[in-house]
Amino acid sequence: MPKLKTKSSVKKRFKLTGTGKVVMAQAGKRHGMIKRTQKMIRNARRTTVMCDQDAKIIKRNFIPYGL
Repeated sequence: MPKLKTKSSVKKRFKLTGTGKVVMAQAGKRHGMIKRTQKMIRNARRTTVMCDQDAKIIKRNFIPYGL
């Protein structure tokens, strides 16, 4: 059976933590920052952990061997 390839776009967007959780950048920071609250802008600077349901899809389909 051939090896499975990791999806190239996923390599650029996500990382895995030591415990196997998927880390990603915060959403909603591309444009329209005037209407966002200062608290939202501050909190969106850092990365966030993806929810379990979405992480399961990413890990199963797009990064078969981890990153």
